[in-house]
Amino acid sequence: MPEYEAAIGMEVHAELLTGSKMFCGCRNAFGGEPNTRCCPVCTGMPGSLPVMNRRAVEHVIRAALALNCRVSPDARFDRKNYFYPDLPKGFQISQYERPIGIEGWLGIDTEAGPKRVRIRRVHLEEDTGKLLHLATGESAVDFNRSGVPLMEIVTEFPPDMRTAEEARAYLTKLRAVLTYIGVSDGKMEEGSLRCEPNLSVRPVGSAGLGTKTEIKNLNSFRAVYRGIEYETARQIGVLRSGGAVAQETRGWDDARGQTFTQRSKEVEQEYRYFPEPDLVPLQIDEEWVDRIRRAMPELPDAARARFVEQYELPPHAADALTQTRATADFFEEAALTSGDPRAAANWMIGDLARLLNASGTEITDSRVSPRHLADMLALMAEGVISGKMAKGIFEEMFATGVSARALADRAGPQVSDTAAIAAWLEEAIAAEPRVWQELCGGDTRKQGYFVGQVMKASRGKANPAEVNRVLRARMEGA
Repeated sequence: MPEYEAAIGMEVHAELLTGSKMFCGCRNAFGGEPNTRCCPVCTGMPGSLPVMNRRAVEHVIRAALALNCRVSPDARFDRKNYFYPDLPKGFQISQYERPIGIEGWLGIDTEAGPKRVRIRRVHLEEDTGKLLHLATGESAVDFNRSGVPLMEIVTEFPPDMRTAEEARAYLTKLRAVLTYIGVSDGKMEEGSLRCEPNLSVRPVGSAGLGTKTEIKNLNSFRAVYRGIEYETARQIGVLRSGGAVAQETRGWDDARGQTFTQRSKEVEQEYRYFPEPDLVPLQIDEEWVDRIRRAMPELPDAARARFVEQYELPPHAADALTQTRATADFFEEAALTSGDPRAAANWMIGDLARLLNASGTEITDSRVSPRHLADMLALMAEGVISGKMAKGIFEEMFATGVSARALADRAGPQVSDTAAIAAWLEEAIAAEPRVWQELCGGDTRKQGYFVGQVMKASRGKANPAEVNRVLRARMEGA
């Protein structure tokens, strides 16, 4: 029985951060009352003509440079013809033969070491409308999204990625790059970043590739990882049972953890591409590209290295804090304001990340600001609050946005009174005399138990340093 491996490619669609849409002046924004931000150009009404958005073009040039692509001097728009209810004009303005960026790569870290994932093309197109399936069984269309500038990033063929973990690393790094250079907010839950992995399996050592399937419109890294894991196992199962994998587009059922058939895969000829007659070809001269190159900000890899050197962070912490531009900016402000980069990093990677994930909140929408975090760290350094009190204060800051100092004033100061701490310790000893004897007999692992009991009795307000001092004194006197 042969061992199999996957060959994984990826198409990523990123909505671009522009004030207006790709080919008209309608505002580019997420959500809102359906069909309040659309015009005849958005819906392709007869007589309407598209006007190119220069900022969107510059965003794609910027992304192409960040992804180590060559920038085409003569890019062009084409019509991609297909019929779907959210595309009433029957075609999408896209790029086919002459995309803006070609032949790039993105470096990722894998268990086997650094790896380059080659990028075939980075091109610009317009987003479609959005279908709304109503509880009544009817469907409606919202054209607010129609015409939003959309960048598509396609990896090279044959594919370079072999595992779901590599695919996740690629997407994580790509999202970081796009947010760092300011072309996308990377909000997957709002559809700003959408991923479509395609994969096939083959016997290990085989030079050829198997029949591939594509999983459409995944909007979380977790869904991408699970989708690839499932689809790889499914295709291997089909081959081992003597069957043949069908070339098709598949959907992802997150609740069931399975892919399912949507439709047979289209081939490029079915789209009947031809040059968009209402737009002139793009002339991208070297001076324009150089001007954008000179204005490029620091990229995630450089920021990661700087965080390790400047703030003396462990590489894994620097990696976590450079996942997005907003996260890195939050950290730098908290680190510089507090003067304690390590503590700021630990709170961000630990409690803040946990609360953000649990609530589905982006860091840009967090009620905890860098100043809040810095103030809390100052209170800890001053001995006003204990670490345990800080845990509670941080959670309350996250829920309410109230400052750490106000919450600390409300909770009352940390207790350093020796007599009070000694009294709580005696209560703990009386409750568990056997454990106390074990500690006094040399089982130092029991020390944490009594510290914990005092902290519990004081409702987290006892000064941990003073608790340990009182405990040691009590042991010496026992």
